[in-house]
Amino acid sequence: MSFYPTDKIALFIDGANLYSAAKALNFDIDYRKLLDEFRKRGILIRAYYYTALVEGDDYSPIRPLVDWLDYNGFALVTKTAKEYTDSQGRKRWRGDMDIEIACDMMEMAGNADHLVLFSGDGDFRRLIEAVQRKGCRVTVVSTVKSQPPMTSDELRRQADTFVDLADLASVVGRPRQNQQNNPKFVNAEDFDDA
Repeated sequence: MSFYPTDKIALFIDGANLYSAAKALNFDIDYRKLLDEFRKRGILIRAYYYTALVEGDDYSPIRPLVDWLDYNGFALVTKTAKEYTDSQGRKRWRGDMDIEIACDMMEMAGNADHLVLFSGDGDFRRLIEAVQRKGCRVTVVSTVKSQPPMTSDELRRQADTFVDLADLASVVGRPRQNQQNNPKFVNAEDFDDA
């Protein structure tokens, strides 16, 4: 990653997308290490974390993470996920955060030099192009080293720099915790971006 020491940096983390990419690479993100890494690379002015939350559950496994992030330097952007049943009869949730990410990136483009998007969603290609026209450099963090790849080719080509999450595993990762025994655990793949 190419950052200048005086760069004002803003992070935009699509929580479900980053979770899925890290899971595909068989590690979990250590968010304290992630913040520390980007604080070393410039002046970190904001770290946004976007996620949809399932309301009504007495216990949500994402709640401790969201609370920790909120108290440890992240700007949380959340909304209520909408529940539905897919064609195979599985319970799924819809909680697309694309508009929230796009609005915040456009707003921060006037205040930051370097925007870092943690998502492989090709829908963000045009957004990246727009903030680049405002003078920002954009790094995309996702992975092509999973099966299937988690990043669209168009997004990688539009970014100033693409960083494969697999290459950051030793810097911001930790071994995966087994959450399969928890019946109330909501996996990121249960969320539909549509």
